[in-house]
Amino acid sequence: MSVEIDPQELGFHRPFTAEVSEVLRIRNPNSHPVAFKVKTTAPKQYCVRPNSGRVEPGKEVEVSVILQAMKQEPPPDTKCRDKFLVQSVPITGDKEFANLASIWDGIEKSSIQEKKIRVIFMPPVGAPAGTSQLETPVKPSAANGATADVAPPAYSSPGDYSTSQIDAKTENSEVKREELSATAAIATTQSSDLSPDELKQQLIQAEKVIAQLKQDQEGLRQRKTAGTDNTSPKPAALAQAAPAGTEGVPIKLAAILCFLSFMLAYLFF
Repeated sequence: MSVEIDPQELGFHRPFTAEVSEVLRIRNPNSHPVAFKVKTTAPKQYCVRPNSGRVEPGKEVEVSVILQAMKQEPPPDTKCRDKFLVQSVPITGDKEFANLASIWDGIEKSSIQEKKIRVIFMPPVGAPAGTSQLETPVKPSAANGATADVAPPAYSSPGDYSTSQIDAKTENSEVKREELSATAAIATTQSSDLSPDELKQQLIQAEKVIAQLKQDQEGLRQRKTAGTDNTSPKPAALAQAAPAGTEGVPIKLAAILCFLSFMLAYLFF
């Protein structure tokens, strides 16, 4: 009870520095519903929505396959080795209302139908086609001349869209950091290409700027010191203010008061 896949090969058009999306159609020609899964050999490079589901009899499901943005454009003659695997199993009457997870957990491996899909890197839309990847790859030969068996690729389910978007943002931030590092390297290279006279002039200008900054700092310190002296009382002023506050009655007036009190006491007592 296999499904029909269209297209048989996924072709992604350049440029690959941005996300590229293709549609994979899974059709069920059987008289019973079918459950499917989509796996790939590069789960971190692709995003598949949905990567599993159910197809009713005579119906088809469109699966969006997104190739994540790359840091650098691969060479034109690069051949992609990525592959996709579409697995399908029939949904029997006893599992009609069961969820997809329980269907795949209790299924036998012998009843799973598989179809492989290759990935092809294609030139930009409208550009003439370059090196084709439709040729069947030749298996490497062993030392004795016999054909060596190549281990099949390991397929796994691709991550969801949110995780892939986070990875893409992380890659973009790393690209920005690399661009900043490259800019700094270019600036350093340009400064190293200067003549000795130009370097001396730059050093003299730098020394002038440093001296000006030092003068500005000294001026600020003097202003702070002057402001502190004006606002706080001086020690001499404090010394003079203390006797003035505690001086009290003059000596002559004290002597007159003492003489008057003595005369009053003499006359009345």
